[in-house]
Amino acid sequence: MSRHVAIVTDSTAYLPRAALERHRITSVPLTVVLGDRALEEGTEISARSLAEALGKRRSVTTSRPGPWVFADTYRAIAEAGAESIVSLHLSAEISGTYDAAVLAAREAPVPVRVVDTGMVAMALGFCALAAAGTAEAGGTLEETVAAARKRAAGTSAFFYVDTLEYLRRGGRIGAARALLGSALAVKPLLELENGRIGLLEKVRTASRAIARLEEIVVDRAGTAPVDVAVHHLAAADRADHLAQRLRERLPGLEELHVSEVGAVIGAHTGPGLLGVVVSLKQVAELSTTGR
Repeated sequence: MSRHVAIVTDSTAYLPRAALERHRITSVPLTVVLGDRALEEGTEISARSLAEALGKRRSVTTSRPGPWVFADTYRAIAEAGAESIVSLHLSAEISGTYDAAVLAAREAPVPVRVVDTGMVAMALGFCALAAAGTAEAGGTLEETVAAARKRAAGTSAFFYVDTLEYLRRGGRIGAARALLGSALAVKPLLELENGRIGLLEKVRTASRAIARLEEIVVDRAGTAPVDVAVHHLAAADRADHLAQRLRERLPGLEELHVSEVGAVIGAHTGPGLLGVVVSLKQVAELSTTGR
């Protein structure tokens, strides 16, 4: 039997395959253009291949899915029996993915609510999981949208990058800030705020920057119940060490995900990325009782 409300997201949520299947979440891939080859994230290009290409200074760009991709996705979901769809995507300040989904939703055979979560990576993934949980509990279309937005409001994302150069190239952060960081040879800490990537702090060394990242996460989480994701690109040892530290220091930690980002985010951050998503755990407000 199909679920009344279906959930769609995009490949930058970086949800594990098992989670997508368990919660029946459909993920629409973004595209990475490597030289003259357009490759789908998650299926045709790996993070390792991307890191190697960036290390060789090969041309790497990214592209949103076309509206027709979303149109085909919505149509297939409707034909499978869904009565409505919640489509959750990375920040519209970062990508045109949201706009493409909005265009497709206008012609969909069932109602589609497209949500700009203002998030990216597992910050988006946690929103999709919250929406799926509400839908699984029998929530309406509006209740499912509200669950995703509530989760987004309680989620923060922080990033360490070795250099701002990749973000500057992709236009994801102001060129002036990138040049300032390079001139001072600092190690930048970034924050996702109002859907945009901004400079949070400048630290002199990588080790101090990562230690500061840990402190920021501990402060943000406090003692509240939280889910956390640690992301990296070609920095597995750093990620594992930070994850272990957070296990020891977060009294309210419930779930901890450690994963390498995909090619789309990696193309804009470069190798050495270390990111942490902190998401306040929402108490379920819906019950299947009486549904």
